[in-house]
Amino acid sequence: MISQELLQELDALHQPPNPLLVELELRSQHDHTPIVPRATGRLLATLVTAMQANRILEVGTGYGYSTLWMALAQPGVGRIWTVEPDAHRTEVARSYFSRAAEDDHIEVFNTPALELLENFPHRNLDIAFVAADRDAYGTYLELVIPMLKLSGLAIFNDSLATRPFARRFLAHPALDATILPSGVGIGARRQ
Repeated sequence: MISQELLQELDALHQPPNPLLVELELRSQHDHTPIVPRATGRLLATLVTAMQANRILEVGTGYGYSTLWMALAQPGVGRIWTVEPDAHRTEVARSYFSRAAEDDHIEVFNTPALELLENFPHRNLDIAFVAADRDAYGTYLELVIPMLKLSGLAIFNDSLATRPFARRFLAHPALDATILPSGVGIGARRQ
């Protein structure tokens, strides 16, 4: 386990995040609304940049924190489809997307994710990022894998929350997968 002191030291070595991301961190703390850790946001942005990912699906928008990390790293022609049933949370997210001038590249769906994903029309996704109901992670995994392009990434936040999911994720025959000590699971589609 990495100490809080070391995490703070590591954070100080990085360039400061976009001020809107810092504002979102503070707002989520104030409102007691969970968001991914800043390190996860940085990881997502790095992966989006490295892949030049322009087709991203996100399950679990919340306040749009991870969405914004990815949107700011995306090429100008990029597109993010994000799913969140809580309209209040997505109202907050949309305000930040607009302020960051990324709202034209992000489409928000206010519907239960499982209902939408069963008939989601977009395929050949570069990344599918899931940070939603951990009890449904196994179902999300089976739904998003066919949507990914070959070498596309399935990324699950807090993959260690349920050990059965972690084992399933790591052993999935369609993925070359790993789970980082932070709990983020990353699997590249190999078939």
